[in-house]
Amino acid sequence: MKRLLWPLLLSFGLPLIGNAAAPDIQVGAMYEYLESDQASLLKRVSNRGTATAFVRVMISEVVYDQDLRAHEHVVDASAEGGDGLIASPARLIIPAQGQQAARLVFLGDRSRERYYRVRFIPVLPKAADEFALSNEEARDYDAQLSAGVNVLAGYGVFVIVHPGSAHYEVHTEHGPDHVLLHNVGNSTAVLDDLRTCTVSGRAETCSPAQRIHLLPQRQQRLDHDQGQRHRLQLVEGERRRPLQLP
Repeated sequence: MKRLLWPLLLSFGLPLIGNAAAPDIQVGAMYEYLESDQASLLKRVSNRGTATAFVRVMISEVVYDQDLRAHEHVVDASAEGGDGLIASPARLIIPAQGQQAARLVFLGDRSRERYYRVRFIPVLPKAADEFALSNEEARDYDAQLSAGVNVLAGYGVFVIVHPGSAHYEVHTEHGPDHVLLHNVGNSTAVLDDLRTCTVSGRAETCSPAQRIHLLPQRQQRLDHDQGQRHRLQLVEGERRRPLQLP
């Protein structure tokens, strides 16, 4: 019996199971950024599998409330006037071991920062659907995936659209056992390669690296014990600078 699983993954894909032909898509970086002077970006999607991948591109806008709870709203690409992120094309046919690209284009209001989740979802096409396959082509493709157990994994990419007049400003506040970083600007700053390091004599041991997105008007607390310090790269748009705290 054929089973199809459709996970939407934000960071890692599940491996393909079984020996049947199947697509295996890869989308590269899981975060993308539209800078103030950019209206679009190209997102390349590769297929490392052994069967053609038919991929739908679905976009939702992510809106955060005051408690930082995320709410998603599907973007209607056909809406008149256009206000949001759209993909062109919205459907990709990627041959095995091949690559295709979708252009992500932002239209509308950039007076504030906006956030989008772009999902690349492999599907089983049917005749007369948006991939324009014949009945015979659809049957042939389905037959390729009919043996064994297959996992068709979709991926979600998070896109941050910086405002038209981006302003970056991160303040630090030091406490006895912590550091607070406040983003008082109007654009997300990235705390990249963040590590907590313990110094003992000449030796230094650091935690695994983290990446934290610090949204506008939000703060991040970094706790530490005596003898510890934080190292990171502060990314503000196209500017990157090293910090050592405290």
